[in-house]
Amino acid sequence: MKTIKYNGRVVLKKQDIPSFKRMPRVFVDSEACFAFVTNGDFSVREQTESVSLNKNCGVLAKCTNYFYENTNYPNDEGVGEAIGIFLYPEIFQSLFNFDISQSNYRVDYNIMQVEVDRLLEHYRDSISILLDSPELADDLLIESKLREFVILMSKRTNAPSEVDFLASMFKPNFAKFEDIIQSNLYADLSVNELAALCHMSVSTFKRKFKEVYSEPPMKYITKLKINKAKVLLKDNNLRISDIVFETGFESVSTFNRTFKGQTGLSPSEFRLA
Repeated sequence: MKTIKYNGRVVLKKQDIPSFKRMPRVFVDSEACFAFVTNGDFSVREQTESVSLNKNCGVLAKCTNYFYENTNYPNDEGVGEAIGIFLYPEIFQSLFNFDISQSNYRVDYNIMQVEVDRLLEHYRDSISILLDSPELADDLLIESKLREFVILMSKRTNAPSEVDFLASMFKPNFAKFEDIIQSNLYADLSVNELAALCHMSVSTFKRKFKEVYSEPPMKYITKLKINKAKVLLKDNNLRISDIVFETGFESVSTFNRTFKGQTGLSPSEFRLA
């Protein structure tokens, strides 16, 4: 990992990404970020949406909980690489000499996919050079690159101004509990991961879930997954592995075991019945 700090905070980072299935990005109240990927194909899962992240698309993310997911796991090859730019209100207010609390501007997303056009590609390459040669990165140059990023993003997101763009990054949109659950029913998320997306402790999440759905989380979600699988199994053109993916089970063996436990039949037997 290579980093560049400004005023004691990491503002630029380049990091190798080993093979992984799902990696959390935990909420930090005063930190937003932008991620480039120079090698690999990933996705970013937030409360109610998921966007792709690769060398052609970066992701702008507010200060909320979300997950990086490896779309090729466990069949990925080699090591991925990502470059991050981190936004802190105190640093950028000083750089631009404004107060973001004076802006009421909001946007309706927590994560946003951004196409890496020629301008952003040039910017990515320039900070990659700095990260590889940190001796070049004096305060003046770092300040210049941070200002450049905010100006570029303000234009790409159609924000009214630089101060409005920055202000919007620190105003997360927290979705309704039910919307988060319904958006992630078939995403193979654990109770702990669902709780993180809801910004709740596991105990609070379980209590809230029981209040809303009258059943424990895994019992309710498993029931819906099996019901969906029953419908999909009627399509003989779908392979069992396709159905496992569509219903969000961890593996074929887990799906087979759970399906038989719920129905008394294996998926193959149910298909023939």
